[in-house]
Order: sequence, then structure tokens, then C-alpha cells
Amino acid sequence: MWASESVFYQIYPFGACGAPFENDHVLEHRIHKLEEFIPHLKKLKIDCIMLNPIFESRTHGYDTTDFKTLDTRLGANEDLKEVIEKFHNNNIKIILDAVFNHVGRDFFAFQDVLEKKWDSPYKDWFYIDFNGNNHYNDGFWYQDWEGNDILVKLNLQNQEVVNYILSVVDFWQEEFKIDGLRLDVAYCLDKNFLQTLHNHVSRDFFLLGETLHGDYNQWMNESMLDSVTNYECYKGLYSSFNSANFYEILYSLNRQFGKDPWCLYTGKHLFNFVDNHDVVRVASVLEDKKQLPLIYTMLFTMPGIPCIYYGSEWGIEGKKNWNDTDLRPEIKVFEWNELTDTIQKLINLKHNHSALSYGDYTQIGITNTACIYQRQDEKECLWICMNMKNEAQTLGFNGQGNFIDIETNEEVPVNNALEFKPYEVRILKRSSD
Repeated sequence: MWASESVFYQIYPFGACGAPFENDHVLEHRIHKLEEFIPHLKKLKIDCIMLNPIFESRTHGYDTTDFKTLDTRLGANEDLKEVIEKFHNNNIKIILDAVFNHVGRDFFAFQDVLEKKWDSPYKDWFYIDFNGNNHYNDGFWYQDWEGNDILVKLNLQNQEVVNYILSVVDFWQEEFKIDGLRLDVAYCLDKNFLQTLHNHVSRDFFLLGETLHGDYNQWMNESMLDSVTNYECYKGLYSSFNSANFYEILYSLNRQFGKDPWCLYTGKHLFNFVDNHDVVRVASVLEDKKQLPLIYTMLFTMPGIPCIYYGSEWGIEGKKNWNDTDLRPEIKVFEWNELTDTIQKLINLKHNHSALSYGDYTQIGITNTACIYQRQDEKECLWICMNMKNEAQTLGFNGQGNFIDIETNEEVPVNNALEFKPYEVRILKRSSD
């Protein structure tokens, strides 16, 4: 699967393109603003962009009213086709956010139920009780998503609904030539539906699921999804730096990817991130901004698929508010600074060293504030070494060998210890004996 060795870049189009939060139904061709990202993404060497919702809705895109029409705040379908074609012409793939768990109240099938009630042929598309009511006084109760009554839950156990969703996926593939899907709240989706979707698409069509907790294998397996969002390590990454405790994130990495038979996801490719459209920006959540290069080093060298959230590569800050607009800003200028340089180097490192995509994971040495872990495949052995402290320290461990510093090309003999400068990151490649 191409995604296993790719670097992703997430964009929330309504925010990035400067669209209003509420749909004014005025056709504006804002989606073309995404084309302005292309030179920046090519310089970074991004492989694939992940677009959050873009289809017709009332507000944030997750209350879909029409799965087959680009939201008028962003343009028309022809605009989307042109944008995707330009990304493809620059060797950048695109996956779309697929919101199949629920729809908005303006969705055609729910509108039919509102009008015809029990006589609607679509009443079984949803979970409805005509003996109840709701605060809209619709004359019936319906299941929503987690208490959000603007989001009406679809009945994915209904074959008509499944057939409709599959027709949407076919339309997106045929009309827009997309390369995969991010399945919103995949942890809520019917597992039989996930199997049906898996069997419906080709094997090079990437299926990513949004999952929060639990055993990710129940969604990420040979009959369902190719990958899922790794929220366990998302939390472990920032928490480890803020609490000066590398044990937290390395425990998770070993639990997920280690060599012991009880390790959960060894050989699999989880979708890793340090921030996204739903959480506080990493530059706002990290208490020590000098640790940003270190947390991104972990993102790009731990097992899995790394994803950057737009603007975070130059340190955009943002905290949650009632509608998360501060997390999803309009981009008017593409900045490039020392952090962006670091991330560009890490992307090159990821592309040039197969061990970072397919290699085993092994913990070599650890204290609260320094750590070394190994990524090794049949071609090479890399040690990722870092010191999160603002002072020099020496890390002792059981390990010897001759290494080359990948950045400086200097020889580094190792004998049970490694010295670190403040905030230092070193990536060492074992020399052939």
C-alpha cells in the first residue's frame, strides 16, 4: 500500500480557504485557494493531502446535506475536479473526509421523513421512534451522534443506505479521481459496513478510520481498514514532553510496535499526528517551544504514517473554542522558518530510509528526559536519540557499535553511553562491520 511509505498533510478547506462558518449558499470558487498550497507542499515533498469535509452542509461540513455536490462556499464540482487534477499533476494524492455515520437535517432522505413521517420510504434509513418527539417538535424521536441533534445517525444496517453510500464512493472515484477516504468516527460505523466498503474498493484505495481508543485491530485488519488514527500516541507524545517523562510515549510505542508476542500492531501502519482539526495546536499545547523539533522527530521516526496539520509546520498556534474555528484558520501567507526546515529534513529522512517505514522498533535506552530507540529493516539500522532537557546530559545503556551521524556524516563510536547537548536530536546509522 502506497500510504505506508507516504507523508500526509491535512487541510480543513472551509477554514484554509476563508469560507464563512454558516452556509450562505452564495457560490464562491474558494476551493481554488488550495492550489496555492502546491509549491509549498512540493518543497516539503508531501505525498498526499487529506481534505476535511467539502460537500454541501449547513456549517462545519460534518452535517452533510448533499454528498455529491461541492459546498457552494467552496465552489462547484468542476472546481473540485480541476483542483484535484492539479494536485495529481504534481504527484500529490488526495483522500477525502467521508462522513458516513450521520447526516445533517437538510439531507434529502431526512427531509422526506420530516414531510411524510411514517409514510416516507426513507424512514428506515435512520433510527426513528414515532412514539417520541424532540426539541424541534418533529413529531418523532431520532438517534443523533453523541447528543448533537443537528447530526442524524444513518442506519448502516439498512442495505438501501449501504447501497447509497457505495454509490457516493463510486461517484467520488469516477468524478474526482480520489485516492482514498478518511472515515469520520469510524469507531461508530457498523463493522459489516466496513467490510462491505473494503470489498467494494480496489486494494490501492486507501481506507483510513478515525478511532480514539480501544484495540485498533477491531477496525484495522485485512477485511476492513488499512489504517486508523493513533490517538494513544498523539496523547503520549505531547504529555511525555510536558511532564518530562519519555517513559510514557516509549511504553506506548513498545506496547504497539515492539517484538514481544503481546504487542498489538507490530508490522502495521497507524496514522500518527501531533495535532489536527479537533485538538489544540501542538505549538500551543507544548509548554516548551524548543521541544517542537523533538516531537516532530518522534512523529517522523516512530512506526506508522506521519501527518502534518496545515500551518503547524511553521508553528501556528490555536486553541479550542465553541466551534473550533481557531484551530482551522485561513491561510494567506505560507511561512517558512527553522521549524519548517527541520520538518523538511525529516520528510527527506522518511523518504530515504526504508527502516522508518517498514523497520522493526526496539527501545535501546531511556531516562525521564533522554531516550534512544532503534528502527531496523534488512537494509539498515537507525538509532533515534534525543534529549528533551535544556541542559547537557549523558545517557547510559547496554549497547555498542560504530555509527555514522546522518546529518554530519561523522563517525560515532558508541560504548554503553551517549552524550547529549541541550535539546539535541541525533539520528545514527550503524556502520557495516
